Amino acid sequence: MTVEIIQYAEQLARERGISRDVVIEAMEVAIETASRRKYGAHKNIQANFDYKTGEFGISQLFEVVESSDVEEYEGPDTQITLEDALKLNPGASVGDFLAEGLPTIEFGRIAAQTAKQVIVQKVREAERKSIYEEYVERQGQLVNGMVKRVERNNIHVDLGRAAAFLPHEQQLPREHYRQGDRIRAYIYEVRDVTRGPQIILSRIDPQMIVRLFEMEVPEIYDGIVEIKAVSRDPGFRSKIAVRSNDAHIDPVGSCVGVRGSRVQGVVTELQGERIDIIEWSPDPAIFVCNALAPAEVARVIVDEDEKTIQVIVSSDQLSLSIGRRGQNVRLASELTGWKIDIITEQEEETSRSEEYELVSKQFMEFLDLDEDVAGALVQEGFTGIEDVAYVPLDELAAIDGFDSDIAQELRNRAREHLLSDALETEERKAELDLDPRLLQLNGLEEDVAYAMAEKGVVSLDDLADLATDELLEMSGDAVSQEVAESLIMEARQLAGWFDEEDKE
Repeated sequence: MTVEIIQYAEQLARERGISRDVVIEAMEVAIETASRRKYGAHKNIQANFDYKTGEFGISQLFEVVESSDVEEYEGPDTQITLEDALKLNPGASVGDFLAEGLPTIEFGRIAAQTAKQVIVQKVREAERKSIYEEYVERQGQLVNGMVKRVERNNIHVDLGRAAAFLPHEQQLPREHYRQGDRIRAYIYEVRDVTRGPQIILSRIDPQMIVRLFEMEVPEIYDGIVEIKAVSRDPGFRSKIAVRSNDAHIDPVGSCVGVRGSRVQGVVTELQGERIDIIEWSPDPAIFVCNALAPAEVARVIVDEDEKTIQVIVSSDQLSLSIGRRGQNVRLASELTGWKIDIITEQEEETSRSEEYELVSKQFMEFLDLDEDVAGALVQEGFTGIEDVAYVPLDELAAIDGFDSDIAQELRNRAREHLLSDALETEERKAELDLDPRLLQLNGLEEDVAYAMAEKGVVSLDDLADLATDELLEMSGDAVSQEVAESLIMEARQLAGWFDEEDKE
């Protein structure tokens, strides 16, 4: 009997991928359930499997309490007084449990059916837990399976021990599967739901490309070559940035392989999706230039504060750098994490010429300079009156044709202009008669408030009377829609538009 039960438990455990002890425990629970039907559901019955005899022993447990007079006393079916317990076991104490053996029962048809249902339920619960624990650890990895069925373009996949689900939105465009097809996918998410673990697959996740390259490129699997970033337009084009931790190994060449053999394996798996492999660089300018490949970049202008890079290309490289429907520049921006603005050399030259003329006119008008002096300042990199007002005198005097006297005069004129401009601004602010409570509103900056005052919004009632779209237009998009709605509502409350009942 021992051998038969243990063999059955081991066989069931192998089939369901669970521990043999879990099966034995399920059998014990089944016998406890069946025994309660005979001895009483209110009794505390425990079953234990004896590996020596191969039999299940049944016991009734009694909790030891101080006496039958205590409030916690529930009755002789589940509890025993300390006085009676000491007669059975001299070492008993309050809170202990004493076991009294019960005769084994003959399983009738109903009891046997009940026991079977309990075993099936417990084994199924253990199987679900085992599957969930296995696949939640494998989340982020690739799995191979077979298409079990296709319903409304959603694919149900048989993974062997478990079933998975590949939603339509996680599939590559233009790919179709039929029942019985083999499929490889990325474990996107594992959910623990009542019906059992739900395994969600994906074939569009950017990390799927990382896992495929790990399989195709030993250097990536070993950590010699590292994939630093991935951007993807699923089914059409992807870019991956790689770097080598060994100076003697070319990261791009390792991923491409001899005659493209390694990258071709990934392309084939992704239904012909084009993959650009570029070398990662810590220098954002170099990284962006690499990311825009195969386009050739003439030069770049980096704005680290705004995290924006302006890329200048020749006219014949413009369409290639942008790509079809902006695909190339969009993927490059996602890959590098920088906003990329592409212009041609002709556009940059025109923009620079316009900026030169604008700044020169400002210098000529506000500082009362002739065209040659204003042009000299612009050529030296001065872009505004503030630059002239606060630059060290020796830098101004070092400009060709300038001396210390000219430098001092220029700085004096610049500072006088700034002071005059500031005084005019303050006078204009005083004329606007702006309600000071507007400046205390959360999210309304002072410069935005005065810009709106120029358009007639000078009081809480003026602001409260605006629609959200009107406020957004007046602020020049200096505030978000959420902040605009909050400002209007706060102004209405402060202006007394609501009574106490409305506020509540």
